[in-house]
Amino acid sequence: MSLADQAFGAGRVGVERDRCVGAGQCVLAAPGVFDQDEDDGLVRVLAERPAAAESDAVRAAVRACPSGALTLR
Repeated sequence: MSLADQAFGAGRVGVERDRCVGAGQCVLAAPGVFDQDEDDGLVRVLAERPAAAESDAVRAAVRACPSGALTLR
């Protein structure tokens, strides 16, 4: 993550939906950034470039993902 990303936002969130197992840990950690699809239960990204205030929560969500489907750059 660049210095500019750190100053202006949490970075850029990426998701590999085909790896998602629908555990929902990301939603619990960062509900303003992640949600689960009502049809299949897989992750949906609400904010691809979350605000800096969400940085800690987004990092926690990425770490908590049991399938490794989330990335932060």
